[in-house]
Amino acid sequence: MHVFFRFYCVKTNNFIHRIAKDLVHWLPITQFDGEVFVIDQAEQVSEAVSYLRRQKMVGVDTESRPSFKRGVHYPTALLQIATEKRCYLFRLSAIGLPDSVAELFSNNDIIKVGLAFKDDLNGLRRLTDFTPRNCIDLQSIVGQYGILDLGLQKIFAICFGKKISKSQQLTNWENVVLTPEQARYASTDAWATLLIYKELMQTQPLPHEEAEALRLAEHEAQCRHQQEVMEARAKQQNTETAKSYRT
Repeated sequence: MHVFFRFYCVKTNNFIHRIAKDLVHWLPITQFDGEVFVIDQAEQVSEAVSYLRRQKMVGVDTESRPSFKRGVHYPTALLQIATEKRCYLFRLSAIGLPDSVAELFSNNDIIKVGLAFKDDLNGLRRLTDFTPRNCIDLQSIVGQYGILDLGLQKIFAICFGKKISKSQQLTNWENVVLTPEQARYASTDAWATLLIYKELMQTQPLPHEEAEALRLAEHEAQCRHQQEVMEARAKQQNTETAKSYRT
């Protein structure tokens, strides 16, 4: 069950549907500037959980050691849970996923917001099983507002006209000590999901028919593009085959 928290002040929906990567590049950069707490010892968990249990909503993200080989995947190494002013970085590679932290994701009184959230939750549940409740994936709701981009950086740019950095994404999240840059990057991603959700909840969604028409048009455009790619590949293969016969 998802509980959508709608604010009283509703803004006019002026979101663009998509934003070009080149445009995002030139936007002013922003990042989380609140307090960051790195939780890498069991005795630090209780205080962090006590604070998070008092929140109505939080932003969530996870990080894993990047893999550069097909079929090789690493367990979730870091869990980030953020409010607007504070972010906790749970180093799961050091402490695992404590039961008290896992229980936050089953707490129906706290809205948990993420992006591609199913993947994050599945990774966490491999460490400690729980039943997700009130976990909202931004990718499942942005279409209601006419936003067709699904990446965090682009959604944030559409909502706020600013850019969040992705420069630390492929660093090693299992390092013995997180660098300040890693900690700030990880905190920013979790914080960004929360800010996007709050902005959406203060904005008028599109009429259902208009949102559905956009979704269908996008689907048809993707199908056409895929067909064009397949035809171009087939044409190239036919050309190469013809050349091989001539030689």
